[in-house]
Amino acid sequence: MNNTRIRKIVIVGGGTAGWMTAAACAKILRNNYCEIELVESEQIGSVGVGEATIPQIGTYNRTLGIEENEFVRETRATFKLGIEFVDWGAPGERYIHPFGTYGLDMEGVSFHAFFLKAHPDWTARTLEQYSLQAQAARHGKFMRPVNAGNSPLSKIAYAFHFDAGLYAQYLRRYAQARGVARREGKIVDAVQNSQTGYIEAVILEDGCTVEGDLFIDCSGFRGLLIDQKLGAGYIDWSHWLPCDAAVAVPCESAGPPTPFTRSTAREAGWQWRIPLQHRIGNGLVFSRGYIDDDKAAGILLANLDGKPLADPRFLNFTPGRRKLFWIKNCVAIGLAAGFIEPLESTSIHLIQSGVAKLLQMFPDRRFNQADIDRYNRVTAFEFERIRDFIILHYKATQRRRQPFWDYVREMNIPDYLQDKIRLFKSYGRIFRENEELFNDTSWFAVMTGQNIRPNGYDPVADVLSIEETRARLDHIRATIATCAGHMPPHEEFIARHCAFDGFPYR
Repeated sequence: MNNTRIRKIVIVGGGTAGWMTAAACAKILRNNYCEIELVESEQIGSVGVGEATIPQIGTYNRTLGIEENEFVRETRATFKLGIEFVDWGAPGERYIHPFGTYGLDMEGVSFHAFFLKAHPDWTARTLEQYSLQAQAARHGKFMRPVNAGNSPLSKIAYAFHFDAGLYAQYLRRYAQARGVARREGKIVDAVQNSQTGYIEAVILEDGCTVEGDLFIDCSGFRGLLIDQKLGAGYIDWSHWLPCDAAVAVPCESAGPPTPFTRSTAREAGWQWRIPLQHRIGNGLVFSRGYIDDDKAAGILLANLDGKPLADPRFLNFTPGRRKLFWIKNCVAIGLAAGFIEPLESTSIHLIQSGVAKLLQMFPDRRFNQADIDRYNRVTAFEFERIRDFIILHYKATQRRRQPFWDYVREMNIPDYLQDKIRLFKSYGRIFRENEELFNDTSWFAVMTGQNIRPNGYDPVADVLSIEETRARLDHIRATIATCAGHMPPHEEFIARHCAFDGFPYR
């Protein structure tokens, strides 16, 4: 037996980040590998506005062995096939960034090349005809993939909209049933070893201490351990992402839930719309450098589908990341690690990814610096590539005569993103670098959706004649339309399989 094995993990903070971490650790480190204790205070609460996800959440749930219908029912979830962007390229325009792929690669050449060849005067709606997820989203359809050979119905990629508070409660029950201890209390300080600087314990407001070997900081923006105690520092990205606040309010549903998230560009930011089984989650992400809180709240409240169910709640943030995510025996997860606005629903994914990387490089009490360095390096890469993809949405806009949009349209951007755009403008090529989250389909969706036009198509697409190219694309488009027509309405699927008792479309 390894006498340097981690004997106790202390998770600082609950909410989505804390309980996702606790549940994953309880599942993977089973058989009494080590003690796990989570410390949280009901006085503090959690941000709790992130309710949309990307398909990777399915991997997390399957790893935990969660039964999907139960999860959807317990969290009042709906299904998500992508994100609709309204007025981002220019006012009056809209497009869907779908999950899954467009069309079908042929002759070893990307479908995107054949699309650009066959449709030199394409529009976003033209491209959407080659995505089953986009077509299903437009028509309010959903089903899980089925065993149907090469049919698009066998490869339906999807995610969820859920109530983040209910999800945290669901995972809390899961984790506690597997031995995770919960301690109610507000942390006021931490004890460090005088020689090594390692954290030995956290001190609660009532004077109690909680000792541990590995501390996971899920304390949100405050970064109680990683920053306030260990001085990780913060890299500010607000010069590229000038939105620094959000206002959120739920409202009553006004019809069947749509199987997609909607993001609508507004005067100095954007508005989200996330449909759940029992309500709609809404919020406005905005820059206080361009509008004040009262105006932001007014814009949000004027653009709700139904009656507000609560007073508007404000959230302040600085977009960016910690300089280091893992220092000594402390790892930051969730908002304690950094914040990128939820335009592409990446917040919960970054929690999941942080936990997965930690478990891949799980330490013993020697805390080897090589493992720590790699964790910091790959986590920084992931944050920065997501950052660049989010910046693309702002940079690629034709919105004018609004100071906020004039700024982001004209701002300098990171070299990595500039290279991506330049490469696409040549022959429409996109390459996925290393392990970046967003693949070529995602980049293609946003670039074409916001009218970045290449000067030509990949010459290798000429392996097929223009007649053969058009014939094959016509077949793909017809197949997708047929498959979308075969899918049931989204609300009908939920009612049949995973509705909570109060779902109005049962």
